[in-house]
Amino acid sequence: MQPAPQTLGRRERNKQEKLDRITAAARELFTQYGVDEVTTQQVAEKADVGSGTLFLYAKTKAELLLLVHNVKYAQALTKGVDAAAAETEVVDAVMAIIRPIIECNRVQIENGRTYLKEIVFGDPAEPHHAEALSLTVRTEEAIADVLGRDEQLLARDPAKLARIVSAIMFISMTSSATKELTDAQVGDGIRDQISVLLGA
Repeated sequence: MQPAPQTLGRRERNKQEKLDRITAAARELFTQYGVDEVTTQQVAEKADVGSGTLFLYAKTKAELLLLVHNVKYAQALTKGVDAAAAETEVVDAVMAIIRPIIECNRVQIENGRTYLKEIVFGDPAEPHHAEALSLTVRTEEAIADVLGRDEQLLARDPAKLARIVSAIMFISMTSSATKELTDAQVGDGIRDQISVLLGA
C-alpha cells in the first residue's frame, strides 16, 4: 500500500501526479475512441506530459491499456468478493465475483477484449502485465475460496476448478461470438457453463 500523499516527498508526489494524469487521459481517450484509434502521442498531449515522460510509465500502448484496466479490474474484483460473501449458494457466490468483472471489461468491448488478450499473450516481465496476471491469480483464489465452502467440491480441488472457471470467463469475454450480447447474457452463458462444471 502506498503511503498517504502528505508523507510523500515532492519528487514522489510529482511522479504520482503524472501517473494519475496519464492514467486518466488514457482511460478517457480509450473509452471514447477505442484503444486501436488512440496514439500514445494523443495520450501524452492530453495528460500534458512529454512522450519521453509517458514512456517512463508505459512503454507501449498495450502497457497503457493494462495500466488503465488493471485499476478497473481491481475495483471490480473487490466489489465482487464483497458481494460473494453475502451469497449462500456456491454458484451465486461465484457469479457475484464474476459479474462486476464482466461489466468493467465490457464498458468498451474491444478494449476489454484487447486487455484480456494482452494478459494471455503479453510480456509477463512488464510490470503492468505482471500486475494483470496477479489480478487473475487473485480472482482464481477468490473463486477457489467460494468453491471450498462445498465439501463435495473441496474433494475435487477448488483451485483447479477455479482455474477452469477463469478460462470459461476469459473465453466468454474475448470470443467474437459474444460481442453483440449484453453483459447479462454473457454472464448467463458463463453461469450455465459453471453449473455444468460443478454439477449444480
